[in-house]
Amino acid sequence: MRASADTVIRIAADPKHLGARVGITSVLHTWGSAMTHHPHVHMIVPGGGLSADRSKWIACRRNFFLSVRVLSRLYRRLILEGLDRLHRAGRLKFFDDYTELVDSTTFARFLHPLRQIDWVVYAKEPFAGPRAVLAYLSRYTHRVAIANSRLIRMDARGVTFRVKDYRKDGPARHTTMTLTAAEFIRRFLIHVLPKGQHRIRHYGFLGNGNRAANIARIRALWGGDRLQRSSDSDESTREPDTSRRILALPCPCCGGQLVIIETIAPLQPRPPPPRGRDAA
Repeated sequence: MRASADTVIRIAADPKHLGARVGITSVLHTWGSAMTHHPHVHMIVPGGGLSADRSKWIACRRNFFLSVRVLSRLYRRLILEGLDRLHRAGRLKFFDDYTELVDSTTFARFLHPLRQIDWVVYAKEPFAGPRAVLAYLSRYTHRVAIANSRLIRMDARGVTFRVKDYRKDGPARHTTMTLTAAEFIRRFLIHVLPKGQHRIRHYGFLGNGNRAANIARIRALWGGDRLQRSSDSDESTREPDTSRRILALPCPCCGGQLVIIETIAPLQPRPPPPRGRDAA
């Protein structure tokens, strides 16, 4: 998480790219659909940042934030340098088939090919806006590895649950997997974070130490009070748009917007049958 945040902050601060101090909210994920070990970081970054003297807001170009090629190369260097430091400090442990990596020469030989290949940093503007991104990430911040809704059954064979095979498209992507109880527990427990490890972290102008002051400064630069009053006034006089109603939650499959195109009213209940002479 530190390497990914340092990568974005350094490149964004470079005048050749953005020349601003950006803010980052990072969310750590360690699992894939099958609960395998797949550590990766999702980052929410505003499209701009504060100038070095905090005198102005510097916005990125439309539909472009930072060069992913430049980001990937710096991220690769920071990760590999960090691994090398940890190894020299004796803070890396190796087991089973990897015990030979304790030797510094062997470890350096192991890392060498990783310096030659391209690393991929994925960055894009959210398809359905920032709210959809926040809604997507919020589903993962307070649970571990698997939701109860994906569990199907537990029997003598093991635990069966729903998974997604991202190598396939269409209905074939959604399938099931059965693991023995011991393997299911093992996979679940590798995603329980160590004590003191935080899943959500903030960097740059969103860092906990000076976040309130920085946000107040940014709002002042944006004319926040004037914009807020204007927004409140617009909301009070604007006619509701009934032609396009968008649900707050994103599509569970693609993360896009869910738009209500038609509402079907419930059927009216049938009146009770007449009684007595009226029934004849």
